[in-house]
Amino acid sequence: MSSKELRLPELFGCMVFNEETMRQRLSGASYEAWKQSVSDGTQLDLHTADEIAEAMKNWAIEKGATHYTHWFQPMTGVTAEKHDSFITPAGRGRVIMDFSGKELVRGEPDASSFPSGGLRATFEARGYTAWDPTSFAFIKEGSLCIPTVFCSYSGHALDKKTPLLRSMEAVSRQSVRILRLFGDSETRGVIPQVGPEQEYFLLDKELYKQREDLIMTGRTLFGAKPPRGQELEDHYYGSIRPRVAAYMADLDNELWKLGVLSKTKHNEVAPSQHEMAPIYTDCNSACDQNQITMEMMKKVADRHGLVCLLHEKPFAGVNGSGKHDNWSLATDDGQNLFRPGSTPRQNARFLLFLTAFIKGVDEYQDMLRATVAIPGNDHRLGAQEAPPAVVSIFLGEELSAVVDSIINDTDYHSTRKRTLQIGVDVLPPIPMDNTDRNRTSPMAFTGNKFEFRMLGSSMSISGPNIVLNTMMAEELKQFADELEGSADFDADLSAVIRRELSAHRRIIFDGNGYDESWLAEARLRGLDNYPTAVDALPAYIREKNIDLFTGHNIYTREEVYARYNIHVENYTATMEIEARTMIDMLRKEILPAVSCYGITLCEAYERKKALGLPHRHEENYARNNSLLTDSLSDACGKLEKDLRHVPEDPEEAMLYCHNVIVPDMQECRSYADQLETITARDAWPFPVYSDLLFSEI
Repeated sequence: MSSKELRLPELFGCMVFNEETMRQRLSGASYEAWKQSVSDGTQLDLHTADEIAEAMKNWAIEKGATHYTHWFQPMTGVTAEKHDSFITPAGRGRVIMDFSGKELVRGEPDASSFPSGGLRATFEARGYTAWDPTSFAFIKEGSLCIPTVFCSYSGHALDKKTPLLRSMEAVSRQSVRILRLFGDSETRGVIPQVGPEQEYFLLDKELYKQREDLIMTGRTLFGAKPPRGQELEDHYYGSIRPRVAAYMADLDNELWKLGVLSKTKHNEVAPSQHEMAPIYTDCNSACDQNQITMEMMKKVADRHGLVCLLHEKPFAGVNGSGKHDNWSLATDDGQNLFRPGSTPRQNARFLLFLTAFIKGVDEYQDMLRATVAIPGNDHRLGAQEAPPAVVSIFLGEELSAVVDSIINDTDYHSTRKRTLQIGVDVLPPIPMDNTDRNRTSPMAFTGNKFEFRMLGSSMSISGPNIVLNTMMAEELKQFADELEGSADFDADLSAVIRRELSAHRRIIFDGNGYDESWLAEARLRGLDNYPTAVDALPAYIREKNIDLFTGHNIYTREEVYARYNIHVENYTATMEIEARTMIDMLRKEILPAVSCYGITLCEAYERKKALGLPHRHEENYARNNSLLTDSLSDACGKLEKDLRHVPEDPEEAMLYCHNVIVPDMQECRSYADQLETITARDAWPFPVYSDLLFSEI
């Protein structure tokens, strides 16, 4: 029976070497050894690794795989693979299919061309991958993909998974300390839970291939506003067109086979924009699966004659694409620690974890902003379509009333007409998810989790979740250090909650984040405002943030600086690519086209004038065409000149690109977009927004 003929329960995870498959194919001893390795972090002995490798190989071959690869996540933001076949020479020109435990647990890819941020010299090429037994292997396009961490010869983390796993261990360790204070002696671990909603655009591939900017940069560098955008609000949740529906069905099928919990699909706000949302899962799996999702979105689109765009702002004037990172904490038996409880003790625990989160967001708001600081997000944040660049927390009316009553030591006047005394042992029932969602908030509480809404659609979600996990670990550690020696736990707990909520109340804002007055109020509150990536990135190397990461062994100081350096260099590289693409399109497409069209207008003007016919239209259009063409040519020349003078120093280069190259590009676009509006459709050299956004796909 083919995978397409399988019923969904059998289809789901059929290409994943998951726990059930291991239970069936491994001996009892090896299965238990693997489970202990996952739960306790113990190392597998070679015999067990060999048995797992043999079972994994046989299963993969039965599924049609011929190769295996250590699948890892370098600091490029995408995944990397080096494929080796299972074949081993057996003499007499024969081969056998072989795969050992040593090959399973360790690989040695060339690390020379991956970003390191200065952690090693270019000639130091050796890198190592090591199997992550907490993430299941899967089959993709005939290869067994083994999720791994990636480090340098000297042991520095060169990937996004290693610090993520460290941050998960850190927040688990500190959460368990807090749970013990509340009498929980059973929980052995706390797992961050994540559900990333993924927005994207779909375009017709043939139209896409006619736009050099889309091919080279993922976004349109030119494009006048079309007659119709998203004003009618008819695309959001609208009926899904057949070609898109076929793509979505195919995407679901591919994701389900790979164990991705694809749950929701719908049209988004902008024309040709859509969203996929998975079911919540553990943080490590969610990060792996989001990388798989982005890859499969592009590959499945290609099969349907479409192109999937994951850039944060492919089109000016309509909504860009974000990624909402729904984050929470759960015990190993499934208790959500951000779910308000039904007993006073449960609510006291909930309020302490809530307080830790509020304190963490306030103290590390700059780092949370920095972790979503990429060039594409600069076009989206604060643009009346996404959260502002100022980090704040939305709690909702009911929970904000609880917080205010704790801070003020007053009765809790519920919006549901209840008045109850606040106290650790007499806390009122706190309703869950009883308020409207605030889509203008960067960090909104939605009943039992926080929705971090500032992420860009093309990003790996590992970075933001590393910060969320680590800041939470730090705040819980401080609370545990203070409360573990308490002689009167209830009184001291109440004092801690009141003290910290009072100190960090400024980060809570339930109003309209799009309102200009909020920026003024945020400034009065002393909140950070970093409008662009260039403003935000230095947060990486502030001492308090370095102390946060090094204190919990998430990064070494060198690893923190490496990530900062990579982001700085990436910003400049992105701007230079966009600028060169813009110049190429101007010199080879737009300027020749509008120049020729200007000649056509002049010829029409001369003919009409010679015949004594009215010719004001041709005269005006010819004049405007000529003036704008000259201005565009001058602007292009300035961009070319300025691009030749980008400084060599990485930080100076980033600032120069932001202060000089970006304004140059904006000026070029302004003239080009004006020319588009006065140029005949058949004279413009490539598809315009009306074609791209409203093609019949």
